Amino acid sequence: MSKKIAFVGSSGGNLYTQGGNNIDNMMKEVIMQAESAGMELVALQYVLASGSLDNVGPESAATLFELKDGKHVATFEGTLAQVNEKAKESDEALAKMIEEGSVDGIMFVSADPEGANNKAFTAASQKQIPMAGTGGSGVARTQALGCRVISASGTTGTTNRTRAVAFTTALSKEWGLKYMPVIGNTGAIAASKAETNIWKRISFRGIMMTSLPAFIAMALCMACSKIPGCDSLSGIFDILVGAIPIVICAIAAKQVSGLDDVGVVAGIVAGFLSVDGGIVGGLLCGILAGISSYYIIVFCFRHKVPGTTANIAAGGLGGLLVGLVGKYAIAPVALIIGNAICDAINYCISWNAIIAGAVAGLLIWPAIIGGVYHAAILPIVLLEMEQTGFSFLGAIDMTGLVMVSAGITLANILFPKQKSEAAVALPGFIVNVGFGTFVEAAYPFMFSSKLVFGGALISAMISGVVVGAFDVRGTAYVPCFSAPLMANEGKGLYFLLAMLVAAACAFVFTVAANKLESKKAKKTEE
Repeated sequence: MSKKIAFVGSSGGNLYTQGGNNIDNMMKEVIMQAESAGMELVALQYVLASGSLDNVGPESAATLFELKDGKHVATFEGTLAQVNEKAKESDEALAKMIEEGSVDGIMFVSADPEGANNKAFTAASQKQIPMAGTGGSGVARTQALGCRVISASGTTGTTNRTRAVAFTTALSKEWGLKYMPVIGNTGAIAASKAETNIWKRISFRGIMMTSLPAFIAMALCMACSKIPGCDSLSGIFDILVGAIPIVICAIAAKQVSGLDDVGVVAGIVAGFLSVDGGIVGGLLCGILAGISSYYIIVFCFRHKVPGTTANIAAGGLGGLLVGLVGKYAIAPVALIIGNAICDAINYCISWNAIIAGAVAGLLIWPAIIGGVYHAAILPIVLLEMEQTGFSFLGAIDMTGLVMVSAGITLANILFPKQKSEAAVALPGFIVNVGFGTFVEAAYPFMFSSKLVFGGALISAMISGVVVGAFDVRGTAYVPCFSAPLMANEGKGLYFLLAMLVAAACAFVFTVAANKLESKKAKKTEE
């Protein structure tokens, strides 16, 4: 008997630019992977906004999607506020299904357990059915509700396919089901299913975040080259630096064109020719290559050109044309822009590194909460890393976000206000320390206490001072124990010091806040 699952959530903030705006592709991937594991999708509740929730408001347009006859269909359109209100009806229906035992597990993305998903998630918590999801703040609040989340992560760097595979893997392992991920698609099929409005697929943030693994590989190579006997890896590092613009170009072309393999080919061809433009040049040429290959293949299909020829024209000719323009027109200008951004950062640091570190540390939490981090700071981090393999803002990310989050969650493991909070904090602490990501694990504790929130800002600022004082450069998104090895020459110990200072300060502030608020609560009860 197949296991029955529900898929719930919204297009979110960060998720919107990483596949959340493409409901067709998202549901195709979820259903394809679920069926491969012998699971059946029986319920859907998905709120698709007109833009990232970091930028839109209650009056922005939105659509509610539900499952009808095995297919996702739009059941209500209106303002975001109206759609969220309407979604509560499907939330009630899903809660009833869970209570009746008609749902065995839940997959969720950027969910709202305190709003549109409250009743369903409350029922899931009571039934303790397994859940797998992404979306930092949503995951943290879901765990705080007492739900049994067996797979959790942030959204950064994920795609519709990797999320579907991760969810299905976790649930199939939980239920002892045999599962082999379904991978692969052809250019012709992708073209026939691509969105008609290609301009909506252009997302600088989505492209840069998807490219992040390549930068981490580059940084790891740089770190390993410092090990005695591994000096030859410095040459590999130089090769990777040169390949980064090609990677970005290929990803941009694939995402914008919607043509999968054909888009990748167009991006690689354009990227090789425009590589001198750095990552800015790779980004711009990749977008243009995606647009070019898309319109070429559409033209070919409309004029009954054979599929093989259409693919060759889109991937080869589209990439070549843009590559030539990139090489002689875009690359020189893009290189100047990229260097100017890095020079501006270096100027601020040389003017007063301590103040620069303090300001960056103080603002890093408001930036990620407000949605500015992924849109502006992360691309700048990658620009810095392209030149040297490490980054000033990357070090601020590791100390001010990751280690502060680790300190907050550790404090709530050892000295929680309520015993139940320790179980919520533990997974977040492990992911932060073990993988250098999922800083949103601290959100439930920060948002529920002004003292903890203030302590997080102060801790990040103090660690930023240490980073600036010792001119530390590094990266995040790596295990904490390996981060000092990936710092600039001779600064590994100082990077470790900044990390420990951040975690220790956040730990002390959080413990003090918990003790103080616990005493107040006891006095109130008396």
